[in-house]
Amino acid sequence: MIWRALLLAAAACASPAHAQVTLAPTFTDHAVIQRGQPILVNGTAAPRDKLTVTLADKKATAIADGEGYWQASFAALPAGGPYELTVRGADGQVAAAAKDVMLGDVWLCSGQSNMELPVRRALDFDTQAANFPDPDLRLLTVEKATATLPQRRFAALPSWSPASADSVPDFSAACYYMARDLRAARGVAIGAIDATWGGTQIRAWLTPAATRSIYGQDEADLLALYTRDPLAANQAFFPRWAGWWQKLSGDAPGEEPWIKPDRLTWQPFPAISYWDEWKGADFKSFNGYVWARRSVTLTAAQAAQGATLSLGVIDDSDETFVNGEVIANSFSWSDARRYAVPAGYWRAGVNEIMVLVGDSWGNGGFQGPADALKLSFADGSEMPIGDGWSYAIATDKAGAAPRPPWDQIAGLGLIHNAMVAPLGAIRLDGIAWYQGEADVGTPGYDARLAALIAGWRAQFGRNDLPLLVVGLANYGDPVTKPFDSGWGMLRDEQRRAADADPAMTLIPALDLGERLDIHPANKIELGHRLARAAGGKAFPHVLGAARQGGAIVVRFDGVTGTLASWSSAQAIGFELCGDAAGSCRFASALAKGATVEIADDGQPATRVRYAWADSPVVNLFDGANLPVTSFEIPIR
Repeated sequence: MIWRALLLAAAACASPAHAQVTLAPTFTDHAVIQRGQPILVNGTAAPRDKLTVTLADKKATAIADGEGYWQASFAALPAGGPYELTVRGADGQVAAAAKDVMLGDVWLCSGQSNMELPVRRALDFDTQAANFPDPDLRLLTVEKATATLPQRRFAALPSWSPASADSVPDFSAACYYMARDLRAARGVAIGAIDATWGGTQIRAWLTPAATRSIYGQDEADLLALYTRDPLAANQAFFPRWAGWWQKLSGDAPGEEPWIKPDRLTWQPFPAISYWDEWKGADFKSFNGYVWARRSVTLTAAQAAQGATLSLGVIDDSDETFVNGEVIANSFSWSDARRYAVPAGYWRAGVNEIMVLVGDSWGNGGFQGPADALKLSFADGSEMPIGDGWSYAIATDKAGAAPRPPWDQIAGLGLIHNAMVAPLGAIRLDGIAWYQGEADVGTPGYDARLAALIAGWRAQFGRNDLPLLVVGLANYGDPVTKPFDSGWGMLRDEQRRAADADPAMTLIPALDLGERLDIHPANKIELGHRLARAAGGKAFPHVLGAARQGGAIVVRFDGVTGTLASWSSAQAIGFELCGDAAGSCRFASALAKGATVEIADDGQPATRVRYAWADSPVVNLFDGANLPVTSFEIPIR
């Protein structure tokens, strides 16, 4: 019983405050704290606890608020370390500590799958692995999570790790190679934070204030309603969704499948699994919408209780009904669906569950297994519903159904709330952002990008915080004539956002892509370019176009040396366009110094476009082997 006595003695010696004092995950062992800027250290403690925080022989005091959160402030410190960061209670005893803390430069890397793509999947992994170990390059990965309100805590606590053969392979490749270059160039500790999520739209990363500025108060109010009452929010959103369905299907009001399911021709589910795996059904690589139907018979006692409807993971989206009434709308290929359905939606006897499942890419349908599908009643009893399902194809067109503001990967700020907001007000050297593929086809990316960085700058306490934006890489089919490329448009919107913000830099990547793979592997060169931008070096950038003599001259700045057209006497990819739709045509162009001269072909020309394709073939580079990115500008 000696061990029990020791535990009791330890408990008696430790004060309640000490038991609750913590440092935020950004201030744990091996952390990097931004040099040269005011330092804010935070954590949790018992409410009203008085604390003394020590860093590099400097001391600061803090008092925990009524919810137990505290923050201590230090003046800016130069690069150095390692230090021990300690938090002492009112009795002077150490209540929390972080060891091996360095002062250096901290970068946040964020965006969708091309920023998320890990080092192990990037180019030249085996050769690069020998260079992974570096005790002063520190990595922090934020786990995926969403929340309808900004959070102070991470759903899963991250921790800092020095770069090693264990920590590097699963870290963001673009972020790692940028950070590695910065380590070599600056000779100080570098901290890199990986907060990424593939397939996400930019709106999922917006702060609440940015959400309101872009999408309006009504959408913010709808999201707030969802936080309080998901069922009421779904009902409020449903008319928007129903209008989309009626336009898609042509169904008259009252004739929709969720009201009259027997109008459709139903077939039994071959299995509760992705429909791509169904044997005997032609669903391989099917992208579109499929109705799923299941009848359940309830007793009066079961109906009176209400039930939670569990459907397991559905890929991608579902609009779910019970007895013709909308219950939920979700979009996620990883979240299990669990919908609370009140008693008033059920009835004694036969009940109809209808689900419109949408899939836009890859696997689709119910993931399974069958035992994940069930009804759970308030009295603790359950009814399995993993069999007896039928399906009917709605459409093989993967049209874009309206997405609610609580959508997982396109919800209004849901990812920011859970993955960026918990970083608090830490100071950063800058942010690297690689996202936009999921926003192609939705105009106004420049405004959304400006709102994103305005919100993040407010959180991180620096109005001139640098933002490095990676332009979309080339991906998709080649073209033989001009067309209105959504990827070209988004690159140009990225360019316009950077033009309007002195602290934003656009990094071109349209020469690094792979036409058949949306995830290009050459993240080493991308890392070089990000580090170049972090160091304040320029990239070729279009200034304007004007008539001069018998030509149209396009001027550039940020050019190292002179512009050159590789493997050709001409710079390819230039177009002249008039005001009329369909008037763009390829044009002859010659690189001369920091300009390109385009021959006037005698047809109406009011605009110049360049590399205006999803996967443009380009040959215009400067002396640093950096390409010019897509643009559309007026001729002055």
